[in-house]
Amino acid sequence: MKTVLITGANRSIGLELVKELSKKGLFVYLGTRDLEKGKAVVNELNKNGLQNIKPIQIDVTNPASILEAKNIIKNEQGKLDILINNAGISGEFPQSALDTSIEAIQNVFDTNFFGVISVTQAFLELLKKSDSPRISNITSGLGSLTLHSDPNWKYYDFKTAGYGTSKAALNAYTIVLAYELKDLPFKVNVIDPGYTATDFNHHNGPGSLESAADFIIKHTLTDENGPTGQFFSNDIEDETGISPW
Repeated sequence: MKTVLITGANRSIGLELVKELSKKGLFVYLGTRDLEKGKAVVNELNKNGLQNIKPIQIDVTNPASILEAKNIIKNEQGKLDILINNAGISGEFPQSALDTSIEAIQNVFDTNFFGVISVTQAFLELLKKSDSPRISNITSGLGSLTLHSDPNWKYYDFKTAGYGTSKAALNAYTIVLAYELKDLPFKVNVIDPGYTATDFNHHNGPGSLESAADFIIKHTLTDENGPTGQFFSNDIEDETGISPW
C-alpha cells in the first residue's frame, strides 16, 4: 500500500485529496497543525466508510513539529511514497508592493515557501526509500510571471506582494528540486488546482473541490514516464494543462 502525506489537509482541497486518495487505496496521513481537529475530521471520515487515514500533527513553520511527524511515519511505514505540500496561507489583504510590511510578507513566505522547503528536505530520506516517489507542490496561477505580465490575462489586475510572489518563489524552487532529483525515480511538479471555492477565498472561486482534487491527483499519481519539473494548472484550457512560468 502506498503512503501519502498531505499538509494542511483538515479542510478544503487538502481534505478532498484525503478522501479521494483513501478511496483509491492509499494510506493517507492527514497533516494538520491542530491534532484534535484532525482526529475529529478523521472520525467523521471513518463514519462515512473511509479508511486508511491517520491524522498527524505537522506545522510547516515549526522544525520540531516537522521532525516529529517524519519520525512517526518512519517508525510506522519506513518510507513515504508521495508528499503533497498543500499547506498555505493567503496573508492579509490588500497586499501592495508599496506599503505592505516586511513582516506581513515574511509571514506568508514562512508557510508557502520556506515551509515547503523544510518539509521536503525533512522527508527526502523517506521518499528516497520509495520505488516511485512523488512530490507535488501546490501552487497558484498567481505565481506565473508570464501570465502576470500579460494585460489580457483574466487575473492580470489581481497582484499580491506576498501571496503571488511566494508562489512564484515556490515554482522556482521546484524547478531546482526537480533538476537535482532527475536521475532518481522522483517526479516533482507544481500543480495549480485553479481558482476554487474554498475557505481560503471565502468560497468565491468558480471551481469545485472535486475538480481541484482530481486535477492534483491526475498529475501526482503518474507512472515512470510521467513529467517532472513541470507547472500544471487547472485554469489552463487545453488538454496538456501546462502553464507558462
